[in-house]
Amino acid sequence: MEAKAQGGLEAGALGLGESVVMGVAGTAPAFSLAATTATLIATVHTLAPASLLYCGLIMFGVTLAYRQLNRLQPDAGACYAWVGTAFHPVLGFLAGWALLVASAVFMVSGTIPAATATLLLLDPALAARPALVTLVAAGWLLLVSAVVIKGIKLTSYTQVAMTVVELAVLVAVSVAALAHATRHAPHALALSSLSALSALSPWHFTPHLFANGALVALFFFWGWDVTANLTEETRDPSRVPGRGALLAMGIVLALFIAFVAACLLVLSDTEIRQAGTNVVFALASRLFPRPWDYLAVLAVMLSTVGTLETSILQFSRTLYASGRDGLLHGRYARLHPVWRTPWVATLVISGCGLLLLLAAATFDSVGEIIQDSVNAISFQVAFYYGLVGFACAWRSYRAAAGTADLALMVAWPAASAAFLWAVALYSMPAFDFTARVIAVGGIAIGVVPLLLGRRRRRLARTAAGDERQRDAADTG
Repeated sequence: MEAKAQGGLEAGALGLGESVVMGVAGTAPAFSLAATTATLIATVHTLAPASLLYCGLIMFGVTLAYRQLNRLQPDAGACYAWVGTAFHPVLGFLAGWALLVASAVFMVSGTIPAATATLLLLDPALAARPALVTLVAAGWLLLVSAVVIKGIKLTSYTQVAMTVVELAVLVAVSVAALAHATRHAPHALALSSLSALSALSPWHFTPHLFANGALVALFFFWGWDVTANLTEETRDPSRVPGRGALLAMGIVLALFIAFVAACLLVLSDTEIRQAGTNVVFALASRLFPRPWDYLAVLAVMLSTVGTLETSILQFSRTLYASGRDGLLHGRYARLHPVWRTPWVATLVISGCGLLLLLAAATFDSVGEIIQDSVNAISFQVAFYYGLVGFACAWRSYRAAAGTADLALMVAWPAASAAFLWAVALYSMPAFDFTARVIAVGGIAIGVVPLLLGRRRRRLARTAAGDERQRDAADTG
């Protein structure tokens, strides 16, 4: 591993605390809560905290898989490298490609909310102008890309500052909601049953209700795996990234459950439905006087910018590793001579993001853009998370030392992977045409660069063979 780091990415730049922050920021707590809380509550009502709990336990299976595989094979390519080693290079390539496509699509669903929150802080009327929203979104994309190119330390410092403010606001809102609930609780029965833990019982779900809730709840948790893509830039790379991912998952799981419960304790069904994607601000407005409630808007803006940064990190490191290993063109493995960051790969996702923002301007509404991109991303994430879960089970089965290893490294990751694939297939009929094309077509189109890479390697081998023959003839 040390040999790989020589002349490569900036090894040892991140510690455990920074790894945890990256994992938390990758899930975009405030953005995820703002974008999907109302939908989750509308789907399963007072069972929303239970949906998050059980989907969080499922996601922990994938986190355990990442921790185990990172311990066996630390690699910036993460999922693509592990799946390729466990099964076949083609499956590994498609796993990495799904991550690349999901990250690229997120350049739209991440930048537009950041732009909207920015304009809300300046003048709410400006947020209703699509052209201006798109322009500000492009500005955020370029700014964050510049920070990522400048170096991993600057990126981590920026991320820590944004995440601390974001988490402080969300915790303050949740704590204030608990105090407020003693005087007024629109969902009083949910409060009493939650205190008795009966609301968290799985027996309240029907299979259909559980699946519908899972489709929404799973979106909350995507992004913590950025810790694995930064493994070559982290101290003690075989252990720290896995620990960071587990701690990040524990933090966001507790935060998500607490905030959704807070919404049920303070806001009525009508208020939650009317708030929509502004539910974080709606809850803060009920609890804090103006202008302090606008801290919620700031938290959502910082959250979307933070997860935009981690998405660019995941994309650029995966593309860098693919270029370094010869699966894609070697140009993507170029590092900046001073900052030691994959600047070409970062520019690629910035360009893709700008093109997708231009295409998104043709949509009728921002809500339609967000919904289609979220559906497509969820499908692609379920695909590559599932492959990682199965890869962990396959590689760990023969090496398992006992019952605990079989449970934590084989059964749990495999069950989580199977569930994710089942949810992805279940959700597909509900997608509109655009979401289906992006979700499935985005993965399928990866066959093109795969075949081009094979052709390039074959030509390189042929040229090398011809050169050896000429050298032998000259020597003779």
